[in-house]
Amino acid sequence: MEKLVNEFSFGLFIWQTVLFVLLVLLLRKFAWKPILKAVNEREEGIKNALAAAEDAKKEMQNVSADNERLLKEARAEREAMLKEAREIREKMVADAKVQAQKEGDKIIRKAQESIEGEKKAAIADIKNEVASLSVEIAEKILQAQLDNKDKQLKLVDQLVDDIKLR
Repeated sequence: MEKLVNEFSFGLFIWQTVLFVLLVLLLRKFAWKPILKAVNEREEGIKNALAAAEDAKKEMQNVSADNERLLKEARAEREAMLKEAREIREKMVADAKVQAQKEGDKIIRKAQESIEGEKKAAIADIKNEVASLSVEIAEKILQAQLDNKDKQLKLVDQLVDDIKLR
């Protein structure tokens, strides 16, 4: 603060005062008038808005009865839509159950067909194995001495016992 007092320049003070006064005059001419005009316009706009709000309030009171009627209609329509949605849902569930039953039956039928096919294949394999064993037994019988009947019967009994043991 002392530095400011010691270095005070009277000429600089005069120039700053002149510039400040000039700035105030320019602001008064170019800024305050438009600002005051804008404030007055804003005040007028607010008055008009208040009047419009009062009119709207009166109209809202008139529309309130219509809103209540519309609300009742909307509730009735909502109830009808909910009832329809419930019916559609129940129909969809029933259709889904029927479709699921059909799909389940189809899967079971395919599984049964597959089992039957595998059963037939297993039987065919068993038949092939039996045929193979029969040919093998026949070969062994033919290889044995065919001249001795007791020996042939004994050999057949032995082969049959061998087959039962497997």
